[in-house]
Amino acid sequence: MLRTARSERRHDAGFTLIEVLVALSIMAIMLAAIGSVMAMNVRGTRALDQRLALIETARAVETGLPSRAELVLGSLSGERAGHRWRVDVLPFGVPNVDPQPATLWIPARVVIRVQGPSGSVLQVETVRLRRRTGG
Repeated sequence: MLRTARSERRHDAGFTLIEVLVALSIMAIMLAAIGSVMAMNVRGTRALDQRLALIETARAVETGLPSRAELVLGSLSGERAGHRWRVDVLPFGVPNVDPQPATLWIPARVVIRVQGPSGSVLQVETVRLRRRTGG
């Protein structure tokens, strides 16, 4: 009787081929899912880095604008760290408001547009006061 128990244990020991294939399939599915998540994280990180570079460039361009006493209507453009930028200083028009108030300072609409090397674009609009020209 001892022999039959041993032979049964030896016969049942180990994995069948189907069990091994099922385990390998599960591992392959898990590795594919992990790889997909990693790729998505890399793309997200890259997009975030590009957006941050655009914002930093826009802030640097805004910081470098002329003082409000020297700000004039028109356009400025240039390149900084591989990012092309353009600043448009436009009249600030509001409906139903006198465009010629008797003040020394008038508002101007400032549009800053930055384009990264990848083609992504950031546009920031703000209002700054500028010295009235010509009385």
